[in-house]
Amino acid sequence: MTTLHALILGIVEGITEFLPISSTGHLILASKLLRLEQTEFVKSFEIAIQLGAIFSVVWLYWRSVFLSWNIAKKVLIAFLPTGVIGLFLYKIVKTFLLGETVVVWSLLIGGIALIMFELFSKPTQTEADDLQKISYKQAFTVGLFQSLAIIPGVSRAAATIVGGLLMGIERKTIVEFSFLLAIPTMTAATGLDLVKNATSFNADQIGALFIGFLTSFIVAIFTIKFLLKFIKTHTFIPFGIYRIAVAVIFLILSVL
Repeated sequence: MTTLHALILGIVEGITEFLPISSTGHLILASKLLRLEQTEFVKSFEIAIQLGAIFSVVWLYWRSVFLSWNIAKKVLIAFLPTGVIGLFLYKIVKTFLLGETVVVWSLLIGGIALIMFELFSKPTQTEADDLQKISYKQAFTVGLFQSLAIIPGVSRAAATIVGGLLMGIERKTIVEFSFLLAIPTMTAATGLDLVKNATSFNADQIGALFIGFLTSFIVAIFTIKFLLKFIKTHTFIPFGIYRIAVAVIFLILSVL
């Protein structure tokens, strides 16, 4: 992996981590376009640089992360389902699911589901119009939805946001909760992978990880600010259309 590869993948990660389009899926597809072989390091890289994007949340929401135990408890409760499931299925996911076919079909089906949800779901009354007002039951249910994103291409952001909306959480609030929930989720995923594989990385690979990490951190800050403005006047239908378009393009390329 070259410095340019690391930079490009860092940009892709920073843009896609918090949008409902699947960062893992885009990293896998971007690696294919860059003709990067899916070695153990590349797979680890695609997981580890997500931590850079997560640090952007800590940078922007450090008061909520460190100064509100009420919010922190709900984030940890929401993390539990993914933490348990991810621990048991880590090897299966990395061995069998980190591939183009799974990603493309997940993007396609998820895009259709996102559009259908926005078109046919009915607004529900909610008192959860602030992070402090999310209940423990709502937090845990959102965590169950997030666990679906263990399948590459499903999108952690989309799963948590849709789950929260179904539970009656206000749109901006669940988007922000999704940002915060990414902190323990992706920290755990990255930590687990690095514990298992970091000793096998050489100096050049560690350098590539740092470049990808820093790039994704910077780009993700702008992505978060964009999404918070976007949801004030738009639904998630454009992201659903985008997912379908990407999936169709790769399906066509696969048969050419």
